[in-house]
Amino acid sequence: MSAHPLLLKYLAELASHPLRTKAITTGTLCFLQEVLGSTIARVPVQTPAKNAPSVVHLLAALNIDLKALKMAIYGFLVSAPMGHFLTGALQKAFAGKTGTSAKIAQILANSLLVSPIQSAVFLASMAVINGAKTVDEVIKTVKAGFFSVLRVSWVVSPLTLVVAQSFVPLDLWVPFFNSIQFILGTFFNVQVKKLRIAAAKKAEGEKKEKEDDSSKD
Repeated sequence: MSAHPLLLKYLAELASHPLRTKAITTGTLCFLQEVLGSTIARVPVQTPAKNAPSVVHLLAALNIDLKALKMAIYGFLVSAPMGHFLTGALQKAFAGKTGTSAKIAQILANSLLVSPIQSAVFLASMAVINGAKTVDEVIKTVKAGFFSVLRVSWVVSPLTLVVAQSFVPLDLWVPFFNSIQFILGTFFNVQVKKLRIAAAKKAEGEKKEKEDDSSKD
């Protein structure tokens, strides 16, 4: 069965302009990931002012906010270039090596060198996107979440890399990994948003209880 014409066109663009194509793809997927996460988790939408432009109301109805735009910028300017150079270096280091020992070495190099860098940069970027204003706040966020994110990466990355090495042609690695990252990213995004909503409701309930107790006194 021949490949879909759109996939062939995408692969041609990927071959001709790899960094630009990856940046546009990752930026778009990060944007969609944030919008889908908010929609699935049913995050309350901040209602625009009545006199706001109609486009603002339309964006709010679609769960598109400033954070979604920031995620698109992160994907375009940070995630894609970083993945392009790190993965490219890994592929060059193991180019032409198809033996079992080479495949295991590639997985280890990805887990011990690439994943820690990507995890740290991801957490630092998320800290900034979520409002961190100082270097100290960014460092605290990275320290707090580094090993949690890295553990997930150490499980997911080797499995996807084994599948890619065994079943996916090299020229399809980029769309394959993008698909996996998009699915997992959306899932984790939804879970985090649900936890935040639950925590906010709990805090609001506790605050109301305190107010009721103090009014009784």
